[in-house]
Amino acid sequence: MKIKDLEYYQKLVEYQNFSQVAAHFQVSQPTITMAIQRLEKDFGSAFFIRDHVHKQLHITPAGQQFANHVTVILNELRVAREEIARTQSTRIRFGLPPIIGNYYFPPLTPMLMRAKLMSHLDTYEHGSKELLRMLEQGQLDIALLGSLKALRQDRLHTQEFARYPFKVIVGNNHPLARQKKISFATLKNERFIVPGSEFFHEQAFKQMCHNAHFRPKVLFRTPDIHVIKAMVAENLGISFLTQLAIVPSDDVVVLAITDDDQPTFRLSLATRETEVLSADQQKLWQLLTEQAK
Repeated sequence: MKIKDLEYYQKLVEYQNFSQVAAHFQVSQPTITMAIQRLEKDFGSAFFIRDHVHKQLHITPAGQQFANHVTVILNELRVAREEIARTQSTRIRFGLPPIIGNYYFPPLTPMLMRAKLMSHLDTYEHGSKELLRMLEQGQLDIALLGSLKALRQDRLHTQEFARYPFKVIVGNNHPLARQKKISFATLKNERFIVPGSEFFHEQAFKQMCHNAHFRPKVLFRTPDIHVIKAMVAENLGISFLTQLAIVPSDDVVVLAITDDDQPTFRLSLATRETEVLSADQQKLWQLLTEQAK
């Protein structure tokens, strides 16, 4: 089986036109036709059906199943090339979500500087969902990720090492400020200031509102946690944040939630199963996981 045949196949699934695929790769149409015939012969199944009446090409169920595998195979080959090309690199492409980067990571930097690792880090800051995608695509070596459930992703090696509950924060002059804990259902008439959809907070917030049987009144959404806490401090609304993002110096009142079946913000370290970590990458992994013990 030729890798080029798989690349032709993937494009044919996308374009559903032999001539367009041939033009894309700057080869003759018979080249594409023979490649598809070789694949169909190897697997003993028809992957495409030509509708000569309507001049259309239809993919068969077997063809769609094979297309799913081709996507994985070609992606793994691309990642393999990148990993092999980077075996001599001393740089570490490190994914760091905003909340984790602002509240969990800074106290660790002196330790990483002593280990002479900080100067090797190329940091990429995105939400955990985007970092997870980048990791799977081979664009990162290691990432710190937040999640609501245990990370069990195919082709990834993950290690969970911390969990943080979610809290409600209110301003010092808010009527709830004198309470230490509340039921989430009591907040149905409150105005919420919450993180944007790129945060796992959105999913946890929806879960809590669903369980409490109310549709929240969202006043404002922003990816800036500092802005959220400043607005809450001014009594413009209340918020729902992981405890990780709340520090003693914040000018807000923190309330525990009494509801059962609450989501938890989980912190994990992740890399691809196929990647052989360099000495510096192994050191980074070890220091980050041991620090949480």
